[in-house]
Amino acid sequence: MPLVAHTDLPSFERLRQRGQEVLTLTRATTQDIRELHIGLLNMMPDAALEITERQFMRLVGNSNQIAQFFVHVFSLPGLERSAETQAYIDQYYTDFERVKSEGLDALIITGANVANPSLDQEDFWRPLTEVIEWARLNVTSTLCSCLSTHALMKYFHGIERVKRDRKKWGVFEHRVTQPQHPLLREINTRFDVPHSRWNSITREHFESAGLTVLIQSLDGEVHMAVSPDQLRLVYFQGHPEYDINSLLKEYKRDLLAYFNGKNAQPPYPENYFPIEARELADRFARDAQLALEDGADLPAFPEDQFLPHLDNTWGDTARAIFNNWLGSVYQVTSLDRQIPFDEDIDPANPLGIL
Repeated sequence: MPLVAHTDLPSFERLRQRGQEVLTLTRATTQDIRELHIGLLNMMPDAALEITERQFMRLVGNSNQIAQFFVHVFSLPGLERSAETQAYIDQYYTDFERVKSEGLDALIITGANVANPSLDQEDFWRPLTEVIEWARLNVTSTLCSCLSTHALMKYFHGIERVKRDRKKWGVFEHRVTQPQHPLLREINTRFDVPHSRWNSITREHFESAGLTVLIQSLDGEVHMAVSPDQLRLVYFQGHPEYDINSLLKEYKRDLLAYFNGKNAQPPYPENYFPIEARELADRFARDAQLALEDGADLPAFPEDQFLPHLDNTWGDTARAIFNNWLGSVYQVTSLDRQIPFDEDIDPANPLGIL
C-alpha cells in the first residue's frame, strides 16, 4: 500500500508528480487497512536534505506490504543549517519529542557530513545518541545508512571506523552472504550498490560485535549487516536509496569545487561512467580550464547530457530489501511483540515470527 500524505511536507506532492501513489489523509482514513509508522531521521546537509527525504520515502512507498505508510520526518540540533533550510525544517518536520510521544514501528537514520576526527566530537552526537537509545527500547527495527551505521557501531560497540586510503566512490558489485535470511528473501544473489565514503567498518569489526554480515562487495567490504536478533538494527554502508544521477551530482559538485580552487580534481566515480560519459566529463574539464585561463566564467556543467548514458543497476534490489524489511516489521508488530535487545535467537526462526 502507498504512502499517506499526513502532513504538508512538499516531498509528498513531488513524489505524486513522479508517479508514486500517495494517499490523502482523508482517503486513508476511509480504508480499513493497518498503519505502519516509519520515522526518518534526516541528518543530511542542506543540499541533499529534500532529495534524501524523497529517496527513502520512495523506497518505503514502493513496498508491497498490506499497510498504509506514515513517514514522520525529523532532524536534530547540532547540524549546521542555513536560515532557509532551518525554516523549512521548522515548517515541515516534526520533532523528536512528538515522535517519542506518538511512537514508531520502524526508524530510518540517514548519513551526515562531519567535521571532526571522532564522531563523538560532533555537536549532533548527544542528540543522536538520545534517539538511538530511545529507539533501542521502543522501536521494532532501526535501519542505518552510511555515517549513521558508523555512529551506532561506535555507540553500541565502541568500534571506530577506519579511514580509507582512497574514497570508496562509485557503483560496486556485491554478493549475498546469507541467502536464506528473511531480509534477503527473493532478491538477486549478485547486484550493484552505490558507495560514497572515506571510512569503513570492516567485516572483522562487524563480526567481533556479534553481527551477521548479509551483503558484501566482491572485494570483501561489507554493505549490509544485522544485529544478533536479526531485525532490531540493520546496517548499510552503501547507498541503495540513491537516484540514477546521485553520483553524477556528487561528481559535478566536486569538479566545480576543483575549478574554484577548493579541492583536488575528482576521479570518475568507479564503474559508473561509460565511455560516453567520460568523454563528456573530459570535454567539460577542457572547456572549464580554457575559461579559467581566459578569465571567463566557468561553462555550465552539461548534466542532462550525461543522463542517457547512465544506468541504475541497484534500484530493484533496494526495493526488494526494503520490502522484506518492512514486511518483517509488519509481521512482528502484528503479533504485538517487540524484539528484546538481548534476545536468544533460534537459528531456524531468526526473526522469532510464528
